[in-house]
Amino acid sequence: MTEASLAAGAVVASDEYRISRADLVRYAGASRDFNPLHWSPRIAAAAGLPGVIAHGTLILGLVTRLLTGWLGDPARLDELNFRFIRPVVVPDDGGVALALQARVSEPHPDGRVAVTVVASVEGTGTVGRGRVIVQPLPD
Repeated sequence: MTEASLAAGAVVASDEYRISRADLVRYAGASRDFNPLHWSPRIAAAAGLPGVIAHGTLILGLVTRLLTGWLGDPARLDELNFRFIRPVVVPDDGGVALALQARVSEPHPDGRVAVTVVASVEGTGTVGRGRVIVQPLPD
């Protein structure tokens, strides 16, 4: 990447991931997180949620997938902080599309780069936001 492509505001990675209820069931089995908020509409409604929600760790895994796809090496991630703003509701009729975008917020003098990651869902808006510091990129 060139210095110009790492200027503040430059988009370095973006993708969209479709999350279905079946994905939530598979993730629950893999992570052993069987919280009924992730599979039971009745329990989700009783908790005041508008529907079954995706696991936060699943969303964070997709964030790291996006970033490591750009960086090529997960060891290049120095810091990752992410805050969930609202839940990702996963309808039973085809799921939901989660859009992720990583944008340079500021290059550091030591060569590291600060990146802002935004997660959004159409019709819901921003569902999460994070800040990442990555190691210098090779020339």
